[in-house]
Amino acid sequence: MNIEEVIDFTAVEPDVQSLIKKTVAAREYSYSPYSKFKVGAGVLCIDGTIFTGCNIENASYPVGICAERTAIVKAVSEGKRKFKVLAVVADKENNTFTTPCGLCRQTIAEFGDIPIYLAEPLMKSVLRTSLSKLLPCAFGLGNAEILQ
Repeated sequence: MNIEEVIDFTAVEPDVQSLIKKTVAAREYSYSPYSKFKVGAGVLCIDGTIFTGCNIENASYPVGICAERTAIVKAVSEGKRKFKVLAVVADKENNTFTTPCGLCRQTIAEFGDIPIYLAEPLMKSVLRTSLSKLLPCAFGLGNAEILQ
């Protein structure tokens, strides 16, 4: 797979298209009264199970949770820890796809270098990337020697 390329939604694998569609739907549940910026995310587990989430803001800003972490927490709380793909759907800002924040990147790193698909709600084009492109030299289980 060529990482970090913009592709047409119709060229995306069918299981990833399904994930992105469910992520678009999850985005509509966003609780974002402060930023007004809705984000949806979803993880496709290696067994085909999909978990989705949305961002949930709070007046005490650090208490909120991002869509990516919501989806991952839901999956892990149901016993899933092996992910095939992560998708994030949000509006583009300055004609740029919205990527996971630093906290989310570190959370994703805990579960490996998985492909990440970024899309806008209209699902015309998709940016296909990976965690290692978004967070090179991530701290995590794969870097356990750093702890010694």
